[in-house]
Amino acid sequence: MTSVLFVCTGNICRSPTAHGVFRHLVAEAGLDGAVDTDSCGTHGYHVGDPPDPRAIETAGRRGFDLTDLRARKLRIDDFDRFDLLLAMDRGHLSAMQAMAPAEARGGARLFLEVMPDGGPVDVPDPYYSGQAAFDHALDLIEAASALWLDRIRAGL
Repeated sequence: MTSVLFVCTGNICRSPTAHGVFRHLVAEAGLDGAVDTDSCGTHGYHVGDPPDPRAIETAGRRGFDLTDLRARKLRIDDFDRFDLLLAMDRGHLSAMQAMAPAEARGGARLFLEVMPDGGPVDVPDPYYSGQAAFDHALDLIEAASALWLDRIRAGL
């Protein structure tokens, strides 16, 4: 089994959206038993809360269900539990690398590193913006999720 953890700041916008999109793609591919997914935040601001209603609504319009997800904070044992820890932006990656045990630092990577050259490096945080920002974040998340699933199928 391959396990993937999506990480953002508070685990209410970007990382739960990636979690929901990715698990949907995994299920569509018939890989439910082969790929495990989860999401968390680098900070515990929203522990136990559902995703932001705007993230739920935006994802739902495209057929992705986030309603069962609840925020949690990144833990040290996540570095052992997950094969891939995917940071939504460089700030998250830096926080993850600072927290990771030395032997586990290779598992933390940027979520958008799979995108074609010249593309964005970070998934912009839509939290303080309007609907267009949530749509843009979801566009990036859908594209990168499909590419990560292709890499997992190919054995990374």
